[in-house]
Amino acid sequence: MTQNDLKDLLDSEATRINSPAFIADDPVQFPRRFESLPDIEIAALLSAIIAWGNRKMICRDADRLLSLMDNRPLDYVLDRGYEDLPDGLNIHRTLFSQHLRHLLRGLREVYTRYGSLDAFAAAMGCGDSKAPAWLLVERLNALCADANGGISCTRTLPGNMKTTALKRVNMALRWLVRDDGIVDMGVWKSIPKSRLYIPLDVHVGNTARELGLLDRKAADRRSTEIITDALRKFRPDDPVFYDYALFGLGIEKTK
Repeated sequence: MTQNDLKDLLDSEATRINSPAFIADDPVQFPRRFESLPDIEIAALLSAIIAWGNRKMICRDADRLLSLMDNRPLDYVLDRGYEDLPDGLNIHRTLFSQHLRHLLRGLREVYTRYGSLDAFAAAMGCGDSKAPAWLLVERLNALCADANGGISCTRTLPGNMKTTALKRVNMALRWLVRDDGIVDMGVWKSIPKSRLYIPLDVHVGNTARELGLLDRKAADRRSTEIITDALRKFRPDDPVFYDYALFGLGIEKTK
């Protein structure tokens, strides 16, 4: 397949998948329920963090989590509603209430000091970084540790920035940053969409290998960088548009 043929395939598939019909069965539906930036951000981050496994289970648990917060994410965080959760309450698969509480304590610091996660990302210089997601998580992890007496937790946000693909955070950033108004919401100003990275999971990695976009087996940070760099050649201003193509082609392979 020539590079022109590959671009045509990716453009066609991405355009097909990136439609309003995609929303109903995807976790992106949850941040789209809200209008205020903080509520959108919190719902996006939490929905993305639990986005591993069966999509129906993910959506069920995201809906249940937001119901736990009375569908008022910011108020729940600022009012420390999470402190009333008993340890051991299952949130999603191996994520439990004590892990959620660790993250929300950090997020409370974000909203108390900065007003939004977007403003926090701007203050941390994420938009000027070549790897905004990794810098954002590094700074968030530090803030969460400070808010929890110096204790770290890698159950919600990964800890090893050198190797992690940050699939779930990169997905949340796609929702928040991309601004075509179809599926993604484009509510952030701190990070340009040209600097986003593909949310890399097993299916996306397999599709990328089949298309010649990746020649490594690992689904790690380096593979994420390689795939995204290849896609930037086709659409420098918006490489993660092709996440829809890799997702769609991957789904077709599993049918």
